[in-house]
Amino acid sequence: MGKISCVYKIMPADAETDLEGIKDQIRDLIDVQDIGEEEVAFGLKGIKVSTITTDEEGGTDAVEEKLEQLDNVQSIELEHFDKM
Repeated sequence: MGKISCVYKIMPADAETDLEGIKDQIRDLIDVQDIGEEEVAFGLKGIKVSTITTDEEGGTDAVEEKLEQLDNVQSIELEHFDKM
């Protein structure tokens, strides 16, 4: 069983979306290692979240399936992953 470290960029539906609400949803769905905000452009912020999963759990696909349940989100992008 191998561990995988993943970093996702999650974009809210619009600039007025409550980022703290999305972060709370993320924490309820996955085991968060780190979470923060990133300035994208013109006042729009994205959420960066890192997590660790395993090959047994389905790897990055399993995490993405959970994140697809988020409300008020425009996109979810896997930015980086590494086997540990």
